[in-house]
Amino acid sequence: MEATLRIDPAFTVGPVRRRTFGSFVEHLGRCVYTGIYEPGHPTADEQGFRGDVLDLVREMGVSTVRYPGGNFVSGYRWEDGIGPVESRPKRLDLAWHSLEPNEVGTDEFMAWAKKAGVEPMMAINLGTRGVLEALDIVEYCNVPAGSDWAERRRTNGADDPYRVKMWCLGNEMDGPWQMGHKTPAEYGRIATEAARAMRMIDPDLELVACGSSGRGMETFGEWERVVLTEAYDQIDMISAHAYYWEKDSGLQEFLVSAEDMDRFIDQVGATIDAVAAARKTDKKIGISFDEWNVWYIDRDPSKPPTGDDWPIAPRLLEDNYSVADAVVVGNLLISLLRHTDRVWSASQAQLVNVIAPIMAEPGGPVWKQTTFHPFALTSANARGDVVRVLVDGPTIETGQFGDVQALDAVATWADDGAAVFVVNRHATEAMQTEIELPAGCSLVQALTLHHEDHTWKASADDDSSVGVEPNETARLDDRILSVTLPPISWTMITLATR
Repeated sequence: MEATLRIDPAFTVGPVRRRTFGSFVEHLGRCVYTGIYEPGHPTADEQGFRGDVLDLVREMGVSTVRYPGGNFVSGYRWEDGIGPVESRPKRLDLAWHSLEPNEVGTDEFMAWAKKAGVEPMMAINLGTRGVLEALDIVEYCNVPAGSDWAERRRTNGADDPYRVKMWCLGNEMDGPWQMGHKTPAEYGRIATEAARAMRMIDPDLELVACGSSGRGMETFGEWERVVLTEAYDQIDMISAHAYYWEKDSGLQEFLVSAEDMDRFIDQVGATIDAVAAARKTDKKIGISFDEWNVWYIDRDPSKPPTGDDWPIAPRLLEDNYSVADAVVVGNLLISLLRHTDRVWSASQAQLVNVIAPIMAEPGGPVWKQTTFHPFALTSANARGDVVRVLVDGPTIETGQFGDVQALDAVATWADDGAAVFVVNRHATEAMQTEIELPAGCSLVQALTLHHEDHTWKASADDDSSVGVEPNETARLDDRILSVTLPPISWTMITLATR
């Protein structure tokens, strides 16, 4: 099969946003305990943070980290996680049927974020709590000195304020599974009041309202319309969450999952525009796609404990990802970049152990899942502006989306270099591909993630025998770059530009 890609840097979508490459740390399973934090581990520092995990977080190029949830935040009393560790209470975490020891809280997370070189994105509890508690944590984090909560922070060892800019106004409040689940009108009111009050402390906060927990939610669309109509003046972004996995419809349908993300973003964007038009405002609202990933929700690792079993940091949601899963993750990153005019922030859920690109064995090694590679390489090489790519090639017939392109691609363009990210989503056919480039480009490298066995998965014993390899078929002749893209593959091509 043959395909042609056309790239013109004049067709700019918008800037590459570093916040697109965010991640997520929730008090869920082993993400925190024996994930980022494990005192006594051979690599742990004086604060108990695993050095081997920190190294991989930096290598992965994570820009922001959302914390502390997730479903967890809707029952969280943030005050439990500050002050002397030995006096902190243990609490039942109803979201994941676990026991939360509160050894890691706000101050520890901020210290970890600084070491990791990431921007913190804090979530507040608007499920079982409300405006006053939101004010308290903003005061604790952002007020320099003098007030009660600011002085408590200083007493707890942080003399300088954390100056957190991004705040999530609750989590998935549209979901019946959520503690404090609300109608869109109920949530719109409390989000607006919390936002207005929080801005009285710090008017420069960037606030994210809860959007839909998935495009398949019964309330999708109407939820966004009602929440935005109520909260438009007080917020900066509205969230979107989406998870994908191979269902009974089969591998080929799974490989085009990014089509759903494209439609999700377009539909939320249309709702934003409709509400703006109705309000006669020029204010722009962005999308924070602050939960996205491949997640096999129905598998046993995703089932929490029950009954009287309330363990600390049980193994939960520890999916082991295949090559096909990694190709889908790479395609989802293409979708996020392609919508950089709409998506201002994104967080892959989650960072360590829990549906994560990084796995850490208690007392043992750290290792990379297949999904680590497309994220790390896209984060490292996407610079400048996002450029539309015209794809002309074979299509795939799908049950959910109709006919879609077998190849999907996006490019980024800077004065001193460019990158093309492309996936072959066809389950069986390689694609002989020609990429028409502007004059003055030279090929730096072409790297492809592919394996004859698309079900291959990394492990603690072997996370390197399959990975991203040079694509030796890539050739540049004048302005035409030819390359063979195997089936079920993700490829990055980097170029020098004049």
